[in-house]
Amino acid sequence: MTGCADACSDELPAERPTLWGSKNVRASILAWLFAGLAFVAGWSTVPALQVGLFAAAILSGAFYFAREAIEELWKERKIGIELLMTAAIAGAAALGQWREAALVAALYSISEALEGFTIQRTRYAIRGLMDLVPPKARALRDGREVEIDVKDVQVGERIQIRPGESIPVDGVIREGASAINESAVTGESMPVERGVSQPVFAGTLNGNGALVVEATKTFKDNTVNQIIYLVERAQAQKGHSQMWVERFGRVYSPAVLGVSVLLGVVPLVIGLDAGSWLQRAVSFLVAASPCALAVATPVTLVAGIGSAAKRGVLIKGGNVLEVLGRVKAVALDKTGTVTQGKPEVTAIRPIGIEEVELLRLAAAAERLSEHPLAQAIVRAAAAREIELPAATDFRAITAAGVTATVERYTVAVLKPAAATERGVELDADADEWRKAAEARGQSAVIVVVNSKAAGVVALGDTIRPQASALVASLKRAGVEHIVMLTGDNAATAKSIAEQVGIEEFYGGLLPEDKVIKVKDLLAKYGSVAMVGDGINDAPALATASVGIAMGVAGSDAALAAADVALMADDLSKLEYAVKLGRRSTRIIAQNIGISLVIVAGLVTGVFAAGLSMFAAVVGHEGSEVLIILNGLRAAL
Repeated sequence: MTGCADACSDELPAERPTLWGSKNVRASILAWLFAGLAFVAGWSTVPALQVGLFAAAILSGAFYFAREAIEELWKERKIGIELLMTAAIAGAAALGQWREAALVAALYSISEALEGFTIQRTRYAIRGLMDLVPPKARALRDGREVEIDVKDVQVGERIQIRPGESIPVDGVIREGASAINESAVTGESMPVERGVSQPVFAGTLNGNGALVVEATKTFKDNTVNQIIYLVERAQAQKGHSQMWVERFGRVYSPAVLGVSVLLGVVPLVIGLDAGSWLQRAVSFLVAASPCALAVATPVTLVAGIGSAAKRGVLIKGGNVLEVLGRVKAVALDKTGTVTQGKPEVTAIRPIGIEEVELLRLAAAAERLSEHPLAQAIVRAAAAREIELPAATDFRAITAAGVTATVERYTVAVLKPAAATERGVELDADADEWRKAAEARGQSAVIVVVNSKAAGVVALGDTIRPQASALVASLKRAGVEHIVMLTGDNAATAKSIAEQVGIEEFYGGLLPEDKVIKVKDLLAKYGSVAMVGDGINDAPALATASVGIAMGVAGSDAALAAADVALMADDLSKLEYAVKLGRRSTRIIAQNIGISLVIVAGLVTGVFAAGLSMFAAVVGHEGSEVLIILNGLRAAL
């Protein structure tokens, strides 16, 4: 099955696809509707009405995959499962077996329709990556700003970037300094201070400083487009199940069709009873048609996916659930996955002042700042229900901190280096406390009151409550190896990994570095799950055997690249998903085995005992019922 009749095109869909908006889905729904009405019409005294409704079900259900089968045969000279299904439907209808023909059309059409819809939704989600880069850039030409299309920016051209704007190009800072939010590229939740001669990436967010950036890459080569390329290339790789179906179809479909033709034509040529042999030919085509095999996998996967959705686990495709059941290693992104993804106050060290008073003054001074660390301090005060006084004479100092007048005090919240430059020194104990916090990967700010150090506030990305339990649960589920990957620094990575019980970790990784690490795991373990939330995780999510994105905190691009989304940001659902995948894989193997055994038995019956068309259909219907009931166990 290709699912491309309504889904594949050279351009990404401009609007968000809806289930009813898919022509394949509408046609399949109509097929089931007509088939249902036909069964009801069986109670009427007008046989032609039932036949007409079954014929309508056939036309609705088979239209798109039959057209695809004919085009494939005509243009590529290939006989696929679609053509075999079309021939089985036509053969059954020619012998007056309208009900069987309609059921085959309806059953096969629904799997085609859902596959096509999934492709459309995935392709649409990739568009979110394009929105990271602003469409325009202000180039500095002949001493003035000129607004140009970002696609027209040339290497070496200088671009003016104002505070709060998205950076449109990959480049190097030539003037200015600022705190850059690089979470879209590196996954680092804490803004990174960048100054002259330091690099910046397209799609990242400038802080409170004005910058002049010299472009080092053109639009088509920037970081965001590289991520898009990595995602699309990884998604183009076919899964094991799909390749197996294609290999099986290339041999099985032409063989069945060829045998059917021979059974109908050869007896006619040599003068045997053409009617009985034609009946046998069509009986063979129906007996050998893989309608039971066609639903053996989908019914199990649909049941499993539906059950998972009710538990807050969105699984984006049937093949994903199969692969999930074979996972041997799991790679966890740190920021937004193992941790909450935003800075919080982790500890306070007052100096000659009450802790609450220190936090009150610091939060009052920071309240007007938009910096993530400032907002974390304000949130900490709010959590303690501290009433903040008004601040005046507020001033943000680029790459240093803030100052303000709070009541009768002059308050400054500064980075340690900025405090030292202003002659503010910590006592030995407080300085050791600060260094210990930084060694754990946290940020520290000095609160200065009337030119004297009043305390130190440590801030860091906090660990999710379920993170430690997750590691143990994955091992219980049979995962052999767990590793943490992050764009954050090595000290932070080490601290977080130790706290949650992860033995192997890697820090300072860019998106392409994470892809390399995932490939290394694939080479060693064969089947790897990558769990992440940010746009920077998209290439690694797509490269892994199965990509798992944090739903609420995750970006659109990560969800596009990922195969599974944990909708409630609940890491404990990961253990459930792995177990569901393994149970579903076992059921699928059982269903395929049952299908092949029954098909083999029916085909043998056609040749050895002259099995009738009715008996062949009954055998198929019975096998389908058995397979469906077995498949529904995946939802338990």
